[in-house]
Amino acid sequence: MDALTLLVVATLALLAGLALGTLVGAAVLRRDQHTATDHVRASVQATAQVVAPVRDSLEQFAVRLRELESSGVAWHSKLQAQVESVRLTGETLRRETQGLATALRRPQVRGQWGEMHLRRAVELAGMVERCDFTLQPSVRGDDGLLRPDLLVRLAGGRQVVVDAKVPLDAFLSATQAAADDAADAHQVSADHMGRHARQVRSHIDALAQKAYWRQFAPTPELVVMFLPGEAFLSQALEADPGLLEYAATRRVVPATPTTLIALLRTVSYAWSQETLAHGAREVQLVGRELYERLATMGEHVDRLGRSLTSAVGAYNKAVASLESRVLVSARRMHDLEVGSAELVSPAPVGEAVRPLGAPELLDPQAPGRAERAARRAG
Repeated sequence: MDALTLLVVATLALLAGLALGTLVGAAVLRRDQHTATDHVRASVQATAQVVAPVRDSLEQFAVRLRELESSGVAWHSKLQAQVESVRLTGETLRRETQGLATALRRPQVRGQWGEMHLRRAVELAGMVERCDFTLQPSVRGDDGLLRPDLLVRLAGGRQVVVDAKVPLDAFLSATQAAADDAADAHQVSADHMGRHARQVRSHIDALAQKAYWRQFAPTPELVVMFLPGEAFLSQALEADPGLLEYAATRRVVPATPTTLIALLRTVSYAWSQETLAHGAREVQLVGRELYERLATMGEHVDRLGRSLTSAVGAYNKAVASLESRVLVSARRMHDLEVGSAELVSPAPVGEAVRPLGAPELLDPQAPGRAERAARRAG
């Protein structure tokens, strides 16, 4: 064979091998594709089975998250409404507090406020108006008409004067300064508290100058200055520690609601003890009078008993004389048929009068007998 033929044969053989290889490769490839597809399908199914619970959980979580978002929006709206309400309430409270503070800076309003707290403290102590205390009694003194806020009646006919004072101007200024954020707020507050202590001291001087105890006798030589707040006195004492000693030298007793209620309860207890003592004295007097009258009645009964005994003796003597002398002659008249009626002999009295046995009714030395005898003799 020539070279060309060999070349042609080789080419044909090569083409045939290539075609056969292509066919075989295609067949193998189709087989591998089917196998890979089956593996992929199986993997997808297995993955789907594993992922399904996770997907369900994620869906539930998404639903719950949407619900929480909805409720969160609602709660946020409510919270905003509440915050706004609190803000409005705080603003209203601030305005009212500011208005109250402004009002309490006026002397007339302060006086009425102090009198209201004083009356409340007296009522809490269990006292009754016009029985245990009198509100705003008036008396004319050397300096004109005096009218304290309260006059408390004590046991034994005594009384004590209580006057309410409300040194509030400097106290409010100190409180407002303490709430300020300024750098010197503490010093400003301390300065106002010092002024507050001086105002309390001036009230002490004013009450001492009035000398209520001279006009409302019998009264202890002191007057109670009522401060309607515990802080009014405590802050003043903190700024001026010698304030109580100064008040004592001026015969003024500062009192807060707590101390005043304790004082009035002590007065009320003294009143009750005085009432009990008065009742005991009344019982003693009535008992003594009853005892004396019983003793007097015992004397009369004793005298009556002796009279009855004497009368019984006289009666028995008369009966004996009647039977031994009169009826003897009368029966002789009956025997002579002067009369037909039967004469009846009266029976003597055999019962003796029971004598008194109580020594109080018989003993001349018994208590009260000598005094009664002296009064009768006089």
